[in-house]
Amino acid sequence: MGDRERLARAALTRVLEPGDERGGRWLREVGATELIRRITARDGTAEQLRGMTTKRLAGYRLRAEAVDPERDLASVAAVGGRFVCPGDHEWPSQLDDLGDSRPTGLWVRGRPDLRLWALRSVAVVGARACTPYGAHMAASLGAGLAELGWVVVSGAAFGVDGAAHRGALSAGGATMAVLACGVDVAYPRGHAELIGRVAEQGLVIGELPPADHPTRSRFILRNRVIAALTRGTVVVEAEYRSGSLVTARSAQRLGRFIMGVPGPATSGLSAGVHELLRGEGVLVTDAAEVAELVGEIGDLAPARRGPVLARDLLDAASARVLDALPSHGSVSGRDIARTAGTSADEALGRLYELHSLGFVERAGEGWQLTPRPTRNGGPRRGGP
Repeated sequence: MGDRERLARAALTRVLEPGDERGGRWLREVGATELIRRITARDGTAEQLRGMTTKRLAGYRLRAEAVDPERDLASVAAVGGRFVCPGDHEWPSQLDDLGDSRPTGLWVRGRPDLRLWALRSVAVVGARACTPYGAHMAASLGAGLAELGWVVVSGAAFGVDGAAHRGALSAGGATMAVLACGVDVAYPRGHAELIGRVAEQGLVIGELPPADHPTRSRFILRNRVIAALTRGTVVVEAEYRSGSLVTARSAQRLGRFIMGVPGPATSGLSAGVHELLRGEGVLVTDAAEVAELVGEIGDLAPARRGPVLARDLLDAASARVLDALPSHGSVSGRDIARTAGTSADEALGRLYELHSLGFVERAGEGWQLTPRPTRNGGPRRGGP
C-alpha cells in the first residue's frame, strides 16, 4: 500500500466510526485517498457518494477538521506501535470476512506479527462482574490454551477478559487485547498494568487512533473484530443481555466455532451461556476440548472416564458369583451357585479365583466378602 493511501486510511480512522458499512462501501468503491479528498473538498463530489446525506457529510467534515495522520502515526510509533492496513503482509485476511464493516485499518502495539498470531488464536470472553468460578475457568482456559500453543484473544476488560489474559501471561504464552479505544489508552484504568504487560509480551490492537477514548457503542462494535480475528469464541459466564453473546453471535455468522463453559443452572451469570449451548454452542470445560474443536485433525482431547475399580476388570461369570454373596454374613457355595445361575463346580472355581484376588474369604464351610477398610478407618464389607 502506498504512503498516500496509508495516510488516508489513518485519517479515516478519525472520521469514520468502527463498523461504518457505508464508509466501508465508499472505501471499496473509490479508495481511501479519494474518499478523504471528497469529504474534505467542497466541490460536490462527496454528495455523489451513494447514501451520503447532508447531515452525515457535515458530521464527517467536522471530524475531518481535526485530522492529522502524520501526528497519529508518530504517536503510535512512540509507544512501539504501527498502523496495519488491508493489503499489508501483516494484515489478517480473515478480517475481510466482515465485508464492508471490516476495519479501515488496525493500530497495533507490540512486536509479534499480527497475521501469524491471528492464524492460531481463540477468543475467551465473558462477564465483567464474573464470579470466582468464572475467573478461575477463564484463567485456566487462558493458561491451558497458551501451553497448547494458541494465542488467547480478549478485550482487556474486568472479569473474564482480564482473567484470560492473566492466565496466558502466567503460562508465558501469547495473548492479544482488542481495545475499544486507542492502543495508547489504558482502559479500564485499573488494567493499566495488565495492558502494559500484554503490549510487552503480546499485542494490543484497536481500530481507533491514538488517544481516542471508548464509548458504549464502540465496545459492541469492537466485538465483531474479536469474532472475525479468531478461529473460535469461548464464552465464560454471560447474562442474557451480554456483549459476550454479541461476540458469539458475530462469530457464528462468520462461520467460526462458538463454545460455552457451563455454570450453575441457578446462576444468572450463566443463563446466557446456557442459552448459547441450547443452540449452536458447543460445551467445553478445558483448553484441550477447545483445541480439539478449533485445531487440526488429531488435536484430540483425552478420553474422560471415572476411576477403574478392580471389580470392573472381572469377567461376567466371576462378577455374577461375586454379586451373589450377601453384604453381611457367609453363605454356602451351593447357595451362591443357585443365586448366580451357575453350577456348583463352576461357582467353586470362581470363588477360589475371587479369593486369590482378595474379594472373598472362607468362613467355616461357607464364603463371605472380604472386609475392606472405609475412608474413616472403620470396617466395610464387600469387594474392591
